[in-house]
Amino acid sequence: MADLKFDQIKVGRGEDLVTLTRWVISQQQHVPEASGDLTLLLSAIQFGCKFVASKVKQAGLINLLGLTGAANVQGEEVKKLDVLANDIFRNALIASGKACILVSEEDENAMVIEDKNLRGKYIVTFDPLDGSSNIDCGVSIGTIFGIFKVADSNNPSAKDLLRSGRNMIAAGYCMYGSYCEMILSVGNGVNGFTLDPAIGEFIMTHPNIRMPPRGKIYSVNEGNYKHFDEPSKKYVDQVKQKYSARYVGSMVSDIHRTLLYGGIFGYPADAKSKRGKLRILYEVFPMSYLIEQAGGKASTGTKNALDLVPEHIHDRSGIWLGSKEDVEELESFYKK
Repeated sequence: MADLKFDQIKVGRGEDLVTLTRWVISQQQHVPEASGDLTLLLSAIQFGCKFVASKVKQAGLINLLGLTGAANVQGEEVKKLDVLANDIFRNALIASGKACILVSEEDENAMVIEDKNLRGKYIVTFDPLDGSSNIDCGVSIGTIFGIFKVADSNNPSAKDLLRSGRNMIAAGYCMYGSYCEMILSVGNGVNGFTLDPAIGEFIMTHPNIRMPPRGKIYSVNEGNYKHFDEPSKKYVDQVKQKYSARYVGSMVSDIHRTLLYGGIFGYPADAKSKRGKLRILYEVFPMSYLIEQAGGKASTGTKNALDLVPEHIHDRSGIWLGSKEDVEELESFYKK
């Protein structure tokens, strides 16, 4: 019998596309003690992102734009899409059977899964629709999430929530704009997956994202400049002399650009918001985790952002994150 000849399969090079589901499963195979629970949890998050992505595109046609007339725990007016996104993610995460505690920007209190048959070992913190003030004008918005492991799923407590970002085991965001992209890290680098609406799958398009040591863009809301502390003012005065300014006002969009192109994003604490504006558990920690996994740095100016310990689930902080050398330059202004 003649020898059989086999063609080489070109993995991830067009002929063999790597889906998010397939990639997550492959990561599980590298961890001998993996049970598959995190894989199922990420599948639930993936479903939520697909659903919200479809509703974002339909929003103007099915009356999902505008306000509900209510306000969330932050005192911000709640958009209809905010409410829908929050419900979708809560239900998907509970149904996965792998979540123990959920913390959402839209809910005042943390949610503990009471049914022990549906309770897993993970804590999920999430902002179901970040940048929602931009919904009505069609600017890119997104979902941000972080994942921790609970110490004891039979006895979850506040201690499981109020700890540093160093305990985070996975984080990501999904951006809804001209295209839908999920950026994800499970602790071994950062990868990007773009949703192909034709087949309903996230396809890997940005493998192993690495940030340059320096960028050429700074992203700061200079409308708050007069309220900044002196180190932040001096840094902005200096960086604007050499970098271009780009600021969307939607954290997911601004971080996505910073992650891909390098540079620095800042939303520092100031005289108006003395503790900062961004929420630690579901904005600062996940984004800082992703930036560090991609070779960048995240800082409050005086402290590494992942070393923060929140005092309550909606605690806030100032933040600077981006290319490592750019953030270190910012920190130098706080040491002077």
